Amino acid sequence: MAYQWQEAIDYSITIIAHNMETLEDFPESCDGPTWNLVQRERGAPSHWVDGFWTGLLWLAYGHTGEDRFEQAARDWTARLAWLKESVATHDLGFIFYLSHVLGGRLTGDEGLYENAVEAAATLIRRFNPRGEYLQAWGTPDGRPTDRGRINIDVMMNLELLYWASEYTGDARFANVATQHARTTRLALMRPDGSTAQVGDFNPDTGVWLRRETYQGFCHDTCWSRGQAWGLYGFTTCYRHTGIESFLWTARAMAEYTLQNLPEDLVPFWDYGCPDIPHTYRDSSAAAATACGLLDLAACEPDPDLAARWRDWAQRITDSLWRNYSTRGTHIPALLLHGSRSVPHGFMDHALIYGDYYFFEALTKLTRADIAERAFPEPARLAVV
Repeated sequence: MAYQWQEAIDYSITIIAHNMETLEDFPESCDGPTWNLVQRERGAPSHWVDGFWTGLLWLAYGHTGEDRFEQAARDWTARLAWLKESVATHDLGFIFYLSHVLGGRLTGDEGLYENAVEAAATLIRRFNPRGEYLQAWGTPDGRPTDRGRINIDVMMNLELLYWASEYTGDARFANVATQHARTTRLALMRPDGSTAQVGDFNPDTGVWLRRETYQGFCHDTCWSRGQAWGLYGFTTCYRHTGIESFLWTARAMAEYTLQNLPEDLVPFWDYGCPDIPHTYRDSSAAAATACGLLDLAACEPDPDLAARWRDWAQRITDSLWRNYSTRGTHIPALLLHGSRSVPHGFMDHALIYGDYYFFEALTKLTRADIAERAFPEPARLAVV
């Protein structure tokens, strides 16, 4: 399998190098020979995908040590600095952790961290102390329906806050992250280990109202990429805090996921969609799941479970490479058959975040030296 992984890494680097020479703006999705690009004038919320392209460039630099990848990564990372003060998006973690933090770790250039710290400070402005959650959509002074809404996606942005506390010594960031994770666990987790995507609170009183969805089939099904966000995100919270409820949550989410995967281990876009198997897959959900399982394996105190999580991560990554790779096509991406949002008509295409998490999984599976620099084991933080 080692030879196969190296083939996948070499192919990924070739595709990244091609895109490095041809892209003029940040890529989002593609189903043909060119990427659909994220235009700056679309506003901050549309730019949640931008960090995945910089993340691919930084990891390519980690694998090759080539100046061309480092310079491109620096140039594209600099193009994200304008978002550090945006209060219009909860995805500052996706954006700045995979650009400025990852770049700083791989180059040793702590100057890249300054913008990431400012982005973390902006992100915690979305925290509502009444409901103890980070607001998902809109601005902190926006409509009540926005101010009271959380989603499972936010869990993936907590890594930036934990990193900021570890780097600066300011406990505020980690405390907000931990409080948000506790609220998400109570509001969006179900007894069977599945999750709802969206939850609503009264923003003025903090009273819990209901579960909803935006990209899933309905409020009581389980959107597969959201499940991956939660698995990865709760694992991150456990790694940083040692709080056992986060570990048990990540385990439950992992078990639900593994019990509901189809034969080729790449999930349909929603685990509860009544059209299965005659509906769309989401390779990006599989790639993010593999990364979450690898992190869970790395911090799992039970050695038998650790081996189980890693074995499944390998099997999922192997299936992505064998069955969902773009090899032999004209598509300048790594993975086919992603689904951005089926309810909104965006399905069956390559996705930049699917590509990123696939390459992250390959890196963690094969290059411990790079992974230890890019994703080091965090110090356990004291949190309230």
